[in-house]
Amino acid sequence: MQATGQPLPRVDGRLKVTGAARYTAEWEVPGLVYGAVVDSARAHGTVRALDTSAARKAPGVLAVLTHDNAPRLHPIPEKVGGTLFRGEGGITETRQPLQNATVEYAGQPLAVVVADTHERARYAATLVRVTYDEQPPELAMAAASRTTRPETFLGNDEEKLQVTVGDPNAALAAAPVQLRQVYESAITHHNPIEQLATIARWEKRNGADFLTLYDTTRGLEVVQEIMATSLGLPQDSVHIICPFIGGAFGSKGWLYAPPLLTAMAAQVVGRPVKIEWRRQDMFAVAGQRPSTRQTLSLGATRDGNITALRHDTLTHSSQSSGYTEPCARVSRMLYAVPNMGFTHQLAHLHLPSPCPMRGPGETVGGWALECALDELAAKLQLDPVELRLRNYAEQNPETGKPWSSKHLRECYARGRQLIGWDARNPQPRSMRDGSQLLGYGMATTMYPAGRKEAQARATIFADGRALVQSATHELGNGAYTIFRQISADALALPVEQVRFELGDSSLPSAPTTGGSTTTATVGPAAQAAARAVLEALKRIAVRDAQSPLFGAAAEAIEARQGRLVLQANPATGETYGEILRRAKLPSVVATDGAKPGDERDTYSFYSFGAVFAQVRVDEASGSIRVARLCGVYDVGRLMNPQTARSQILGGMSMGVGAALLEATHYDSRNGRAVVRNLADYHVPSMADTPDIQVEWLHIPDPHISELGARGIGEIGCVGTAAAITNAVYHATGRRYRSIPLTPDKVLQT
Repeated sequence: MQATGQPLPRVDGRLKVTGAARYTAEWEVPGLVYGAVVDSARAHGTVRALDTSAARKAPGVLAVLTHDNAPRLHPIPEKVGGTLFRGEGGITETRQPLQNATVEYAGQPLAVVVADTHERARYAATLVRVTYDEQPPELAMAAASRTTRPETFLGNDEEKLQVTVGDPNAALAAAPVQLRQVYESAITHHNPIEQLATIARWEKRNGADFLTLYDTTRGLEVVQEIMATSLGLPQDSVHIICPFIGGAFGSKGWLYAPPLLTAMAAQVVGRPVKIEWRRQDMFAVAGQRPSTRQTLSLGATRDGNITALRHDTLTHSSQSSGYTEPCARVSRMLYAVPNMGFTHQLAHLHLPSPCPMRGPGETVGGWALECALDELAAKLQLDPVELRLRNYAEQNPETGKPWSSKHLRECYARGRQLIGWDARNPQPRSMRDGSQLLGYGMATTMYPAGRKEAQARATIFADGRALVQSATHELGNGAYTIFRQISADALALPVEQVRFELGDSSLPSAPTTGGSTTTATVGPAAQAAARAVLEALKRIAVRDAQSPLFGAAAEAIEARQGRLVLQANPATGETYGEILRRAKLPSVVATDGAKPGDERDTYSFYSFGAVFAQVRVDEASGSIRVARLCGVYDVGRLMNPQTARSQILGGMSMGVGAALLEATHYDSRNGRAVVRNLADYHVPSMADTPDIQVEWLHIPDPHISELGARGIGEIGCVGTAAAITNAVYHATGRRYRSIPLTPDKVLQT
């Protein structure tokens, strides 16, 4: 029986529930000392003076680093790992920590105090006195004095941010039915359970500096390259270790200030240093989804054919970042519209730098588009599902390429059946249960099916066990489990005899985990490494005169149940262990990789789905409760239905948060976040989470790879907020175009 496709329990589950899984802050390093960061209490200006005298005299203090005495850093390159990193449209900040006196946002690190205990470091940090030459901060997009219009998303020429297809303005003017609305979404933060942490240790190897970093990162190679470049080291003189990540959702991928601060502190004191960031710090240094103001303009015929679509986005970034939330990602490909126009404008504010957050662009951009579709359906007096079916895209409307695989119609049909769509009264404000208004809503969801290049190493041992390794990441997404399953099948071994290792930059290369690409990227690499090691094992067997496979052609031999056998006569063969033991070899090792071919020149790769929601609205209190969510997804072949379900449930729960709860607010006087912990920033609790039904179509994608699998980490988040917002309209008869949809907004209408 194949291991892939089976709902096997997580191999790391026991480690996590017993506390045996070692997260970054838990590594025990001899001689460890501790760092505490002094951050800015102002959002804009310069540091006139930093008085560190009292801190330096405090018990246990070893050093205080500021912009005056911190090591000087080399500039980070414009591109890192093929991604535009700095500058206009770059994914992260251009500034490096403690290199000058400029203040660009509240919470910006200004100093690091190093002491022999965590408590002493924290206390000494409170003794540092900062004097500012303060200037008024720009904190609202409407007040931004500097705006830019990046041409591409992260330097990817295939994903342009300013796009025109056909003549959307003329088509809009000529359309008999027109809709133009503005939709706004709040700043939201990732808030994973595990906060940022780094341990840095310097040593000499062969007379040269060598840096080991334990860091909360899902981008081993990115951090390795940034650290090496900034510190003037060869890349192989930086070793990054991170076997477990306690959630990320977009953070922990593009941030270099925390590890750089830790490495600089360790370099100065000559001891290993650990810096753990508090929950309140995460609102400044861990990234965020930026606020957006999106204008959707639709033109349609009276029978519901959409002839024109404009999606114009204003979003924000920091003073030193060009990251742009790509809100038109969904609009550009979801419906068969002949005339389309998309723009993205960036307002640079004195706020922390944003970065990708689960479904970057798709979550809030898809929310705006799908709410606009619902408004258009109401204007046309069409069923919302029917409007989407009338504009169903049989091919990518922007590129004209056929889909690699698309079964969205089946998702609509099954979703409406699960929620009881046809039994509802379609008239808004027509359904009640006592004092509560009932509503039903739906939305289409999608996510790009990306794939990148990766390497893996496979080892078969003489006792019949196997080990497969790749420098990928486990974010809580089940990576250890599914890659073990994929590797076991590729090696023709029981899954219990295979181990998968990740989270170490010394392992074969793999890209940052993000964009729902990891399964489609690392899975084929693990298969390639497995094939390579089996070929190596075949070469040993056919050269061994004592082997029953002696002299056979390699192509005539196949792997079955831990044995190499003749295809024509499977009874003739022997176990992997027998081959190695007779050759007096403890193991056989091979490294190989996989990358996309030219299939993306021919096909357009996306996953699709439909989300349906039922809500209850109490107008007296303004409360909105999601009673049910149903999601049906076309995501290719599933590697493990159990871990997949967990991923989709988590994504849909984040969609509930985006729709109803989550927002970060800043003090208009000083730019500091007024949320400091999870009591202030509301993420969905169990009490907020409804009954969620998840189904998949289980149809492999024949073109993405031999696995037929597409990523699923983000598609659950996309579409959910729109389905809930549309359900609230059906319940109340009122349109809400700003999320989160908190009780005060309901009470104001």
